[in-house]
Amino acid sequence: MRRKNRRPLIDEALTAAPARTGRKNRPLTGPAAAPAGGLTGGLTTALPTAPDGAAGLGQSSDDEPVALHRRVIAPRRGWRGPAGGRAAHVEAGSVYLGTTSEVAGLFPFLQASGLPAEGVPIGPDLFSGEMVCLDPAGWVGTLTSNPGVWIQGQPGVGKSAFAKRMCLGLVGYGYTMLCPGDVKGEYRDLVTALGGQVVRIGRGLDRINPLDSGPLGRMLTTLPASEQERLLAEVNARRSELVHALLATTHGLGRRPSATESTALTTAIRLAVQASPGVDPTIPDVVATLRTPPAELLDKLLASTSEEYIALTRELIAAMENLCDGPLAGLFDAPTSTPLDLAAPAVSVDLSALLTAGDTVVAAGLLATWAYSYSALDTARAFGLANRPVVLPLDELWRALRAGPGMVDAMDAITRLNRSKGEVSLMLTHSLGDLQALPTAEDRAKAVGLMERCDTTVLAAMPSSELARFSGQKPLTDRERQLVASWAAPTATGVDGTTQIHPGRGRYLIKIGHRVGIPAALELSDAERTLYDTDQAVRRQMKETTT
Repeated sequence: MRRKNRRPLIDEALTAAPARTGRKNRPLTGPAAAPAGGLTGGLTTALPTAPDGAAGLGQSSDDEPVALHRRVIAPRRGWRGPAGGRAAHVEAGSVYLGTTSEVAGLFPFLQASGLPAEGVPIGPDLFSGEMVCLDPAGWVGTLTSNPGVWIQGQPGVGKSAFAKRMCLGLVGYGYTMLCPGDVKGEYRDLVTALGGQVVRIGRGLDRINPLDSGPLGRMLTTLPASEQERLLAEVNARRSELVHALLATTHGLGRRPSATESTALTTAIRLAVQASPGVDPTIPDVVATLRTPPAELLDKLLASTSEEYIALTRELIAAMENLCDGPLAGLFDAPTSTPLDLAAPAVSVDLSALLTAGDTVVAAGLLATWAYSYSALDTARAFGLANRPVVLPLDELWRALRAGPGMVDAMDAITRLNRSKGEVSLMLTHSLGDLQALPTAEDRAKAVGLMERCDTTVLAAMPSSELARFSGQKPLTDRERQLVASWAAPTATGVDGTTQIHPGRGRYLIKIGHRVGIPAALELSDAERTLYDTDQAVRRQMKETTT
């Protein structure tokens, strides 16, 4: 028996249902049919023919198009007839209540939301295609808790290119780029293109005096006497700490000075400063003070005879002489030849000329240039000479960490204070094994803390073993590990002569805190490809070999 009280909406939907096959297979007519011209003013909707020759939705058996009703709503079980989607049984739905963020997690095709479109543009998201940007300092307090960025990946996949893009973008936003130790000279071209200053450290090139007071020394004479005394004590303390760190390298004592040696060194530095007011002393000046000790120095060491004094300071004096002779000769034994210009948009201290002298010389150079650069920056801020925020690209992190105990402490201070000082630190390394290779457990613990305090992590191509090690410090999902590992090596060899690009080049997984990582591709401009190219030496050698 047919139901008489059928709801009008369903009546309307059934009337607009597709025509059945057989004798009733006719186009819809009457009041339920759509007005002439189709759905929206002149458009006629015609759907493809159903399989096996049956009439499809909105179509007659003679392939005549049928105008559908403007408000077609299927019955609860679907339309009858071929391709009508008729269901024999319909499960009753369940009702859930929840907040927007909770209900979004029920969607089966889960994908993290993109990052805000603010900061330095990186490139398209590999999944969604939307632009990925990075603003480490601007997101502090919202997405992140500190502006540090940890960049890790195997050699040659674009870590330096990513860091240079960040530096270029941040300089455009008004930052000062300061590279305190460019070991391989990779940032020289970029700094030059930005109109900045490049200081090249090496024999016959620029020199840095580890005892240089920087901008603070040049401004001391403008301060009241009481303030001069206080700041001079601060400068002398920094000088003493740097020389202590240099003596800990293999070219010095190979260890930190003992209590007696430390007292002798600190006193000698202070006496050398007093001997020439207004002039920064050099290491040879301190050595001369140690060799001809005044009465005050003898009293400090409780030495009553010259023989007793020599026994206490013999190793210290020899180690100080080594800082001015041998492999380090001509580097740190004279006044600074080119002071840092912190008013420039970018500054780089280039140490590439020291690479041929060995790792120990590079380590000593890093200690000296780091201490000098950071001291100059701090004092310039104290006098209002450097009010812009700073971006610090710390490339070749493994070299810097192994330079000596002073470097680990300096980097530890940077990551703890960068938020209050307005600094964006970019730390680049190949492996967490670099952090575990430090000599003492205390240094290793501090080095691991460097990575943990960076709220923004950028992972380039690396093997599964390294990803497992990284995940022990900052958890990664299985999918994230598979994606980054897939960039580590090409699947094809390219023996057919086709041009092949390494899959890891310019691919990065960007993680903000514990959010799901966002894979992005770095797209370089033509100018950037020239400025960021680190393969020139390899191509040049290959060309020379083939010719």
